[in-house]
Amino acid sequence: MKAEIIAIGSEILLGDIVNTNAQYLSRELATLGIDVYHQQVVGDNEERLLKAYDEAYKRSELVITTGGLGPTQDDITKESAAKYFNKKLKLDENTLKGIEKYFNKQGRELKGNNIKQAYFPEGAIIMPNSCGTASGVIIEEGNKKMIILPGPPREMESMFNEQVLPYLEKLTDCVLRSKMLRIFGIGESFMAEELAYLIDNGKNPTVAPYAKGVDVSLRITAKGETEEECLNLIEPVEAEVRKTLKDKVYGEGEITLEYKVAEMLCKSNLTISTAESCTGGMIAAKLISYPGVSQVFLEGAVTYSNEAKVRRLGVKKETLNLYGAVSKETAREMAEGICRESGSDISVVTTGIAGPGGGTKEKPVGLVYIGLCFKGETVVEKFIFQGERDKIRERATMNALNLLRLKIIEKGYCRE
Repeated sequence: MKAEIIAIGSEILLGDIVNTNAQYLSRELATLGIDVYHQQVVGDNEERLLKAYDEAYKRSELVITTGGLGPTQDDITKESAAKYFNKKLKLDENTLKGIEKYFNKQGRELKGNNIKQAYFPEGAIIMPNSCGTASGVIIEEGNKKMIILPGPPREMESMFNEQVLPYLEKLTDCVLRSKMLRIFGIGESFMAEELAYLIDNGKNPTVAPYAKGVDVSLRITAKGETEEECLNLIEPVEAEVRKTLKDKVYGEGEITLEYKVAEMLCKSNLTISTAESCTGGMIAAKLISYPGVSQVFLEGAVTYSNEAKVRRLGVKKETLNLYGAVSKETAREMAEGICRESGSDISVVTTGIAGPGGGTKEKPVGLVYIGLCFKGETVVEKFIFQGERDKIRERATMNALNLLRLKIIEKGYCRE
């Protein structure tokens, strides 16, 4: 099957937003064995939309659109699709009730322009939106199929995974299954080099790397007649990846590094405290996103100034004067100080120069020291991160969490 993706919205053409939806959909369709040879971006104009639909169906049997499902007058994706397929728009009472309920929960009044979102082409399959008010649509007409999805990535991805994916799987003549491995501590290009023999030569399963944020993922996709056959094909490839990358593989599926680390702390019943300078509480914020972490997370301190480091953590003034706030020695005393003051088993600390100013030749912007005190044993790692201020802080945060993960494994508390 061939598919074409049409992103709808003048804001994409103007460069106000980046079309990440097309990237996501292309990747997902590839795992289903559906070919995508063309993509289009079209503004909010009915004439141009109808022409885009016509061009797409000359090349493909399946058209997937994103955007143009909002309540305003320039949101015309459903309307133009109804016109293209010569179908009337009809009010769906269930969708209208859902929109009313959504507005009532927010204490807002449902107005006429929002009722527009409850109208759909006659005979279409309606896909409720679990994250918003813009329901999606599937239209089937002869050998043509159109899937209309909302524009906001969070809504689009949720709808695709929950409703479109099962629909498309029924259209394929085989079973496809994927396994996503989450990886930290190696860049995408280096990982691709390490696993080139699997990535370049893999036919079934296929192996594909993806970079997202500061970590990377590896998707292994197999095709077979049954789910069991697919899983059996994936298993030896996954084993080879884990053998090559070792502890750089930290999880599977949609699990995040912070979730994994917090889970390991809870399973091991290891209490933790944090003291952060350049990361400003980001490590603590990541950890407390895990439900139930209160059983092990004792406290987090943002000790940004030298005075706070001295008063709150017991860092010696002599250490600060001799080595500076951004130093291995200060990081060590910060880690031991917050551990001592909180009574935790473990502490994680950061001190660094996030920029854009403040750097020197000896201590450049991006220099970060991460300290870890684990049951009386303290280690400090030096990093020099590249990028803007927020990127440096994010990388420092994630590397601190990964350092903690590896130390828990090293001490034999919890591998998974």
